[in-house]
Amino acid sequence: MSEFVTNKVRSFLETLLPTMGLELFEVQFRREGHGWVLRVFIDAERGISLDDCSNVSRELGAYLDIEDCITHAYHLEVSSPGLERPLRSIAEFLRFQGKKAKVRLHHELDGRKVYEGVIEAAADEVIDLREADGKVVRMTMDMINKARLVI
Repeated sequence: MSEFVTNKVRSFLETLLPTMGLELFEVQFRREGHGWVLRVFIDAERGISLDDCSNVSRELGAYLDIEDCITHAYHLEVSSPGLERPLRSIAEFLRFQGKKAKVRLHHELDGRKVYEGVIEAAADEVIDLREADGKVVRMTMDMINKARLVI
């Protein structure tokens, strides 16, 4: 059921959001302590405003009412990925070049699995991260377990 809903919502939003100057970051539909939650994360180069979230929530809510694909009570939440957003692709590293990031690797590199620094460069699946001491650490996307911006 939840995969059906997320696919249906994703399909609708991938058509709607570009017309609003927005892009889809992630869709989640899961049962939590207070019931079912449909959580949508939207993004844009310019950042996300409260009006963006409100407009998407209104459009998506109307679509879900018409489609009637969720047969039980749920909460709809629309937000941005946040200031400490995950970095999931080389394009996202490139977009946030010059910003500070924390990267956790699958396996140790030079005796460490966690690195924090400024994204110096990102191209061809390779990321250069400049640490506070000035050392540049080079890693590839397939080495990365998790990465996120830090403030």
